[in-house]
Amino acid sequence: MSSQSHAPRRPAPLEERIFLALLKTADALGQEAEQLTRAADLTGTQYNVLRILRGAGPEGLACRGIGERMLTHDPDITRLLDRMEKRGLITRERQKDDRRVVKTRITAQGVELIKPLDQPMRGLHKRQFRHMAAARLKILYDLLEQIRDGGKGGAAFGSVWNPQSKKERKRQA
Repeated sequence: MSSQSHAPRRPAPLEERIFLALLKTADALGQEAEQLTRAADLTGTQYNVLRILRGAGPEGLACRGIGERMLTHDPDITRLLDRMEKRGLITRERQKDDRRVVKTRITAQGVELIKPLDQPMRGLHKRQFRHMAAARLKILYDLLEQIRDGGKGGAAFGSVWNPQSKKERKRQA
C-alpha cells in the first residue's frame, strides 16, 4: 500500500475568501431577481437597460451612457439594443446635431413591461436583506462602496466606475 503524504491545506487568504463570497452572494441574489425578470420574458440585462432608460426620461441616452450605468459589463451592448428594438421595447435615433450619437429611449411598451416588476423587485430586495438590521445594511453598503472606490477617493475598477474620460485621467497622471 502506497501512502502519499499530503501537506495540510492552508486556508485561502482572507481577501480571496471575501472575493469569492462576494461573487457567490451576488450570484445568489441575482438568480432570484432573474426569476422575476424571466416572468416578464426579460433577461436581467434587458431589465437593467429598461430601468436605466426609464430613469433617463425623454432625453434618452447614448449607447455609451447606458454602458456606463449598467450593473454588469456587456461588451456587445449594440446587439443587445438591436434585439430590444426589434421587440419594440426601445427606439434609437441618430442625432441631427452630431450624427455620431444615437440616442436610445424606452418605449411605452417597454415601460408597461417593467412597471409591474417594480413592486415585486422591491419586495424581493426587502426579503433578501430582512435578516439584517438597518445599521448593518448601511455599514455593508459603505464597505462595498469603499471596495469599489479602492480607498483612493476615486475609481478602483477603471472606466466602469470612473466618470472621467480617458483623456482626463491621462492629463491628471
